[in-house]
Amino acid sequence: MLAYDKMLFNIPAKDHEPGKVREILKSHPEIMFVSLVGLDIGGQNTDEKIPVDRFLEDMEKFLAEGVQTDGSSVVLPIIAELNNAKVDIIPDLNVSWYVDHNFDFIHEPSGLPVGTLRIPSFLVHNDTNEVGSRVILRDAITKIKKDLLALIKNNPYVLEYLPIDSADEIEEILLTCATELEFWVKTPDEKGDREELSTAQVMKEQYWKRTIGPVRTALEKTLLLLDRYGFEMEMGHKEVGGIKAKLGNSGKYDHIMEQLEIDWKYSDAMQAADNEKQVKYIVRDVFRLHGLEVTFRAKPIDGVAGSGEHTHLGAAARLKNGKIISLFAPKDMKAGFLNPIGFGALMGLLKNYEVLNPFITSTNDAFNRLKPGYEAPVCIVTSIGHTAFQPSRNRTVLIGLVRDLNNPLSTRFELRSPNPKSNTYLVIAASYMAILDGITEALKAGKTPEQLLASLSKKYGEEDFYFEKDREYRSEKNVFDEYTEEERDRLFGEAPRTVWENVCAFDKYPEKMQILFQDSVMTPIVLESFKKAILDQWATELHSRIIPDNMDLLRECVVLHDEHDCADYDIYMWNKVQELRHYIGQDRLDSKCLLTKIKDALDEGDYQLASDLQLEMQNRVKELTEVYTAYRKNIL
Repeated sequence: MLAYDKMLFNIPAKDHEPGKVREILKSHPEIMFVSLVGLDIGGQNTDEKIPVDRFLEDMEKFLAEGVQTDGSSVVLPIIAELNNAKVDIIPDLNVSWYVDHNFDFIHEPSGLPVGTLRIPSFLVHNDTNEVGSRVILRDAITKIKKDLLALIKNNPYVLEYLPIDSADEIEEILLTCATELEFWVKTPDEKGDREELSTAQVMKEQYWKRTIGPVRTALEKTLLLLDRYGFEMEMGHKEVGGIKAKLGNSGKYDHIMEQLEIDWKYSDAMQAADNEKQVKYIVRDVFRLHGLEVTFRAKPIDGVAGSGEHTHLGAAARLKNGKIISLFAPKDMKAGFLNPIGFGALMGLLKNYEVLNPFITSTNDAFNRLKPGYEAPVCIVTSIGHTAFQPSRNRTVLIGLVRDLNNPLSTRFELRSPNPKSNTYLVIAASYMAILDGITEALKAGKTPEQLLASLSKKYGEEDFYFEKDREYRSEKNVFDEYTEEERDRLFGEAPRTVWENVCAFDKYPEKMQILFQDSVMTPIVLESFKKAILDQWATELHSRIIPDNMDLLRECVVLHDEHDCADYDIYMWNKVQELRHYIGQDRLDSKCLLTKIKDALDEGDYQLASDLQLEMQNRVKELTEVYTAYRKNIL
C-alpha cells in the first residue's frame, strides 16, 4: 500500500509563487519531471518531460515564457501550418497543478512513485495569438461573468426574483460545472457476446450492483486516490452495461466486461475541465495495475449502452458579505421552477443547440451512442418536471433541470449529450455562450418567470419572442416511447446523423453562430480550424479504420452448413448473407461495392456523398449482422 500521506498530489493556485513552488518540489524529490500541458483545438494535450532540476533553475522564465513547440505537435490546422508553426506553451497560474504518478517507476530513496507535475497551460501562436481550447474557455468565462453582472444591473426588475436587494451587493459571478464519467473496463482480449450483454442490460443485471474481484479493488482504490487529489468524490457504481465476471481456474476473476460510473464535486468552469482530464489519467492507471483495460469510447460495443459524460452547468453570485446565491433558482423553491435568469439560460441552450452540437458530438463513435432506446438524447428538448414539487428525472431528454427543494444552490442544468471523448473545454465554453444569449434576450424583454415558462412550454406553430415558431422545446413524456420518429423530427428538429451533417450546422444557422463570435471568444479562423480538425478525423477514421473493420466483419461471415445435410432455411439465409457481403464489400469489373464508393467519395472530397453512403453502410452492416446471426443460430 502506497504511503499516501507522504505523496504530493497537487499544488493549488494560492501556492504558485515561485518561492513556494521551489519549497514544495524540493521537499518531494520523487517529483522528477514537470510537464506544461497545452490543449489544442482538437482537445489533445501536450506531455513533455522537463527534468525538475532544469525547471527549478529557471522557474521564473518557465512560468512567464513557457516552452516552445511547433504546429506539427498540436492540432491547430489552418492556424499553425508547417511554414508558420511557432507555438509556445504558457503556464496557467490560476488553476490547480496536479501530479501524475508513475506507479511502475519507484523513486528508491523515498519509496514513492516517480511523479510529473502537470501544469495546465495556454497555447500562443507566433508570440501574440493565443489559441486552443483552454483559451476559448477562458475568454468565454471572462465575457459571461462581465456581461451577466451588467445584465443584472441594467435590468433591476430581475432582483424581485432573487434574494438580493441590489446589484451592488454582488462581488463576483461564479460559473459552476461538474462532469460525470462513465467508462467500460475489461480483461485484455475479452470481447464479450453482444447478445449476452444486451440481455443483461435489458434485465438490469449490472446496474448499481455490487462490484467484485479486481473491478471492486480498482474502483475502491481509484475513489480513495482521487479524494487525495482533492476532487471530493461523491460515489462510484456499476452502470447499466456489462456481464457477470467469471471465476477462473486460478481462483481469480476473468472474462470481465463491465460499465462503471464515478462522480465528484463541482468546481468553477475551467477547473472542472482540468479536473476531468486528470481523473481519466488516474482511472486508467489504477485499473491497468489490476490487469484491466479502460476505454472512454462513447460506444465501444454496438447494440449495448454507450458511455456518456453528463455535463452540469450552473451560475451563482458571491455577495460582498460572503454569501453565495444561485442565479437560476427562484426565491421560493416550492412556488416555481426557475427565476428569469434560469429560464433564459435554459432557453439559450435549447435555441442554439444546433451550433453547440458539433463541439459536443464530433466523432463517429459519438454518433453511434446517440441512438433511441439507450438513455442517450437525440432530440432538442428539455424536461423540468410536472410541477415545482416534482423534480424531473426524465432520462430521454437533451437537457434536464436538476433541483433540490431544500438547497437552491443545487439548481443547475444537466446536458446529457456529451461523452467521455467530448472536448469538455469547448462543450462548457459554447454552452455558456448559448446560456448568455438566452439570458440576454429574456431580461431585455423584461419577461417574468410565468411568461418564460409559457415560452418554454409553447406548442408547435405558436409565435414566441425568442423560440422558433414551428418547434416545441419541452416534454415531460418519454420521447422515445410516446412519439414516433416522424413526430420527434417535426416537433424537436431533425437530428444530424454523421459528423459531416453536424458540421453543416455552422453554415445552416449563421445567425446562431454569432453567439460564439461575440467579443472574439471564437473567431472565423478558429472555427475553420476546428471544422478541419474534426472532419479530417472523421474522414480518416472512416477510410482507414471503419471500412477495414467492416471488411473483417464480412470475412468472418463464413458458411457454416453442410450442403448435403442442411435445411432449406439455411440455404435461403446463407444466400441473403452472400448477397449482402457482395453488395457491401466486393468490387466487380462493371461495378464498385459500397465500401469502395465511400473511399472514392472521401478521396475526392465529396463529403456529402461520403456521409450519405456511410449511413447506408451502417444500415447494410446492421442487416448483415442480424441475418448472419439468425443463420448461425439455426445450424445444428
